[in-house]
Amino acid sequence: MQIDLFSIAQQMRGHIVQMLAAAGSGHPGGSLSATDILADLYFKQMRIDPGNPNWEDRDRLVLAKGHAAPALYAALALRGFFPVEDLVTVRTIGSYLQGHPCMGTTPGVDMSTGSLGQGLSVANGMALAGRLDGRDYYVYCLMGDGEIEEGQVWEAAMSAAHYKLDHVIAFVDHNGLQIDGPNSKVMTVMPIAQKFEAFGWDVVTIDGHDFAQIDDAIDRAKRTEGKPTVIVCETIKGKGVSFMENVVDWHGVAPTSEQAEAALAEIRAC
Repeated sequence: MQIDLFSIAQQMRGHIVQMLAAAGSGHPGGSLSATDILADLYFKQMRIDPGNPNWEDRDRLVLAKGHAAPALYAALALRGFFPVEDLVTVRTIGSYLQGHPCMGTTPGVDMSTGSLGQGLSVANGMALAGRLDGRDYYVYCLMGDGEIEEGQVWEAAMSAAHYKLDHVIAFVDHNGLQIDGPNSKVMTVMPIAQKFEAFGWDVVTIDGHDFAQIDDAIDRAKRTEGKPTVIVCETIKGKGVSFMENVVDWHGVAPTSEQAEAALAEIRAC
């Protein structure tokens, strides 16, 4: 069956806008830049079972950039892990959809995240556990480009190469902006690809909004033996909403109801 990933991603974007407008807080920019990556993973690439979220042989995803939880929640809901209607409860008291992912409350969330820089270490641990248990699942880790300013990321990168964790597939959502401004002004992260190569990784650089390129990169990663793979995704902060695209102010500000209506009109027009 042919999967219309573009349509799924646009539905996700609509839900992201709606849930953040309802909450009155959250992070639209980095959620929208990561949407296409997550759509491809959850609807095409990952071996998962919404009816059995804790299936031991499932592929895992660590959303290291935990503030992009709205994109993850949209993917999980549309994939059938929990009702789509619950998305608008995000960030409200009593909701199982917290501001950052929580594995103890939300079906389909494999790791609680929020403190930046820790996700790749967790992914390594999951992959090592899988190797020890004789399981063949993959562990995907989605990091932000501002996040890789954290030193722990590079300790984990060194560790993954040392242990030849070829079932770790990392993504860097390289949208160029973080909460305080452009990466180049806050703390330059370039050159990303060459740094990971120097740490012993296989590296692929792609357009993070092109599904064919995402698929090809993941397929290459699965064929790579003896080393982890990182997919550096060139993306647009706020992708899909013209007045949010490449605007740093939309890193952590929710749209008003009027702005949400305008954003939804753009998304639905595509």
